Amino acid sequence: MTKLTPLALQNTPALIESVFPAQKVSFESQRERKAGAGQTLTALGSYWKGRKPLILVRAIVLGSLLPPTDDAEKDLEIYEQLLAFDEGGLARRALANNAFKPKDIVQALALPNPWDYFAYTLKGGLTAAEVESRQAPFNSDALGITLRWQRDISDADKLDLVAQMLRTLPNYEARAALCKRPEELDQTELFAPIWAPVNAHYQHLGINAHSHQELVEQLGMLRFGHRPKVGDTFCGGGSIPFEAARLGCDVYASDLNPIACMLTWGALNIIGAASEKRAEIEQAQREVAEAVDAEITALGIEHDSHGNRAKAYLYCLETRCPETGWMVPLSPNWVISKNRNVVAKLIPDTERQRFDIEIYSGVSVEEMKAAEFGTIQNGNLTYSLNGKTYITSIKTLRGDHKDISGNMANRLRRWRKYDFKPQSDDLFQERLYCIQWITADTLDKKQKETFFATVIEADLARERQVEKIVAENIEQWQQHGLIPDMEIEPGDKTDEPIRTRGWTYWHQLFNARQLLMLSILSKNCLTPVSQVFLSRTLNRSSKLCMWEGKIGYESSSQVFTNQALNVLFNYGVRAWSFLESVFYEEALQNAPVYSKESLFQHAAPQCQTLSDIWITDPPYADAVHYHEITEFFIAWLRKNPPAPFNEWVWDSRRALAIKGSGDDFRRGMVEAYTAMTQHMPDNGMQCVMFTHQDTGVWSDMVGIFWAAGLQVVGAWYIATETTSELKKGGYVQGTVILMLRKRPAGDKPGFKQKILPAVRREVEAQISQMLHLNADVKNKLGEPVFNDSDLQMAGYAAALKVLTGYTSIGGEDVTAFALRPRQKGQVTVVDEIVQQASEAANSLLIPEGLQPDTWNAIKGIQRFYLRMLDIETTGAAKLDNYQNFAKAFHVEDYTKVMASMAPNKARLKSIEEFTSRDVGDSTEIGPTYLGHLIIALQQLLQDKEPHIVLDYLNTDVTNFMEARPLLINMIDFIAAKTRVDKVRDVAEILGARLRNQRLA
Repeated sequence: MTKLTPLALQNTPALIESVFPAQKVSFESQRERKAGAGQTLTALGSYWKGRKPLILVRAIVLGSLLPPTDDAEKDLEIYEQLLAFDEGGLARRALANNAFKPKDIVQALALPNPWDYFAYTLKGGLTAAEVESRQAPFNSDALGITLRWQRDISDADKLDLVAQMLRTLPNYEARAALCKRPEELDQTELFAPIWAPVNAHYQHLGINAHSHQELVEQLGMLRFGHRPKVGDTFCGGGSIPFEAARLGCDVYASDLNPIACMLTWGALNIIGAASEKRAEIEQAQREVAEAVDAEITALGIEHDSHGNRAKAYLYCLETRCPETGWMVPLSPNWVISKNRNVVAKLIPDTERQRFDIEIYSGVSVEEMKAAEFGTIQNGNLTYSLNGKTYITSIKTLRGDHKDISGNMANRLRRWRKYDFKPQSDDLFQERLYCIQWITADTLDKKQKETFFATVIEADLARERQVEKIVAENIEQWQQHGLIPDMEIEPGDKTDEPIRTRGWTYWHQLFNARQLLMLSILSKNCLTPVSQVFLSRTLNRSSKLCMWEGKIGYESSSQVFTNQALNVLFNYGVRAWSFLESVFYEEALQNAPVYSKESLFQHAAPQCQTLSDIWITDPPYADAVHYHEITEFFIAWLRKNPPAPFNEWVWDSRRALAIKGSGDDFRRGMVEAYTAMTQHMPDNGMQCVMFTHQDTGVWSDMVGIFWAAGLQVVGAWYIATETTSELKKGGYVQGTVILMLRKRPAGDKPGFKQKILPAVRREVEAQISQMLHLNADVKNKLGEPVFNDSDLQMAGYAAALKVLTGYTSIGGEDVTAFALRPRQKGQVTVVDEIVQQASEAANSLLIPEGLQPDTWNAIKGIQRFYLRMLDIETTGAAKLDNYQNFAKAFHVEDYTKVMASMAPNKARLKSIEEFTSRDVGDSTEIGPTYLGHLIIALQQLLQDKEPHIVLDYLNTDVTNFMEARPLLINMIDFIAAKTRVDKVRDVAEILGARLRNQRLA
């Protein structure tokens, strides 16, 4: 057997530079994100929205260590086995998920003797002999038999049948959707079968591994002479260092933000704790929860006189109507529970000029619909009294206006340091209007019974008791750091609580009951583990937690349902009986980490430790404002942090945070990546993830890496994010994975005239290589490795590989060039070259069925429509595909040719769906060959004679005779790709007429 030789791969490229299963990683990444609370690290703090999927990190780490061989197809096969993307891995994942029932299998597969695998129970009709004489496939339900697995069937036989079932599905996405995610399964069992083929493939290197950790260590020895070390200077929620450590790498993690450091510490030391340590952690958490429960119970603030215990309290704001003088409760709706038909109703009290709020359960459908409309509608106070409806804008109530400096102002009183509730003359008052109770006889049972009740005087007395305790203790609590005394600093995301409520201190985002409960919890949280869970609890217990009764949950939401501080008119407060399960989580996943890790709080440019591979997810053009929103947590934790948290600066340090745009952003990023490059061996590698939405960022990022002494060696596009209403706007939908190495030493001057041909050659070579691998794998497995986005990214990477290899362009030093302030509208040489690369790549991505001459003759909207029409036929089109190709083809407004922009239902307009306005001469598509063909086809659909349609084309298409071969090719393409039969019919007629005319 070959002996493993340290540094044997020292100068060998990494597999990820040329091969990456991007489509499969995209699908698995999105599945992981959609798993919500099922994600491994989410339980520590779902408020950190920017974690990259663990499966993506795993793929990057492995791809950065694995070497390519002379068999690219086998390299890919092994790579996918290590990720459980291969047929065997999918079968094991599908079996674990019980993806196929016995009845599904016998109905789909040809099995000569299904009774080798299945037992049956007769429900009537057939005899045992008749059943046992049958071969599959058959419909067991129709035959009146119930099937189950034979008790003595082996796992190997089960896996074989599951694999056969998976092969009946059309593509990877359909197969993987039936499987558990790799991280959900026991890793030893999931990967046990792969080590023999892995070791055989790399036997020439001396690889002999039986786990990912052993393989990673051996690959590290081969490349770097030691176990590999992965660094991340923007560690955020901790997914990169955690997954690298779980794979067996040593890790170095740092972040300027103390909340990021805390979450990364939690990932490594709570989720990554050994099983014995986890047992200790859980016991300690249980003891804290019990101590808090005992103190709250002793105060008597959550129990009524019947022994019932509160589960949740519902509050709303209240204000005086300027027209009537009545006090009006404020809420967008009055639905308490959609599932149990519980609503709140406003009952006028004429004597006191206010409304009582009564709770009704089991109301009619009509009453439920009425409750969906509250007293806040379209930003207005809206209510009816004595048959008259009154409407007043909330902005008017607040007195919103611009001051002499042009800043927004209003007449809201600014709350002071010890304020925790409104003063009697404040515009907005706060009011308890409903309580959800747990019945006394089910308090100690697993299944608890609850009911919603109107607030009575005894409840209000307990509220006054809570307020009295807070009023008497708030100053002392703040001094001891049990509740915040920190002011809210104005900012993009922190202005809203100040402007719309007058709150000026962070504790004012919590009501009296929450402050009392959280002060007791904070007093008992003396360990780093408990502080991690205190933060998670804060995210579920503030006045920014929406009551979710209208959407079907008897629960309150998180504060950070998105990346903002959204103030509310009504909110839900969890009593400790309900909040306890947030603090004390019994179902945390456990993924022990045994490698060495180091964690520091500092800015990225201050890194001091050598790492073999840097993997970073830096801030960029649409970055989340974590430096502002995490002050919500910092305000609570900053005074009494336990070790090792006490080594950190408990401040968001806004001034030092790298913001995602402008010259300061580029300078900060150059400093960060220069520091990482200097702390990386000559054969080290960097992976940078960033958004692909802002095309201007491309040139900035190129300049940044250029100035940092790095050269791009690969790029991949990954769809990592799920789309939801909460993420509309600038937030990232996909991720570009850029792979970089140190630029070779020495000067290498370049000139645009020399660089452009080199870029085109590199782009053509890269895409040609990928298309060749695509064809090989498609012939074997029925689907390609790379999609169009991957090929497009590879084109960019090839260009950037050439470009970032130079040290000067046209006599200008690249560092000076990168740091020079950008002028608005300026097109730099980098922009030009990146554009040339894009066009070179796109010219090679010819849709199947179009001739190269046709493709080269058309541009812009025509290329976009035909390219996407081709993609739609594969069923693989997603909204980001349309967005990316619209940018690539320089389409002015691609939405004009879209029938739907819904994220999961995006599609082009079919020929018959275009209106005359869509294809007029003033439109982008109208004057083109494609525009004329659309009009011609629509005329045929309207039963116009073909010769009239041909006359139209002959008259309206410039140089008709020269264009006719292109028109024929395009019309044949439309006929082949359209899903509409009548469009196909007329397209075939028009194509035939054009050909005959040519022959005439």
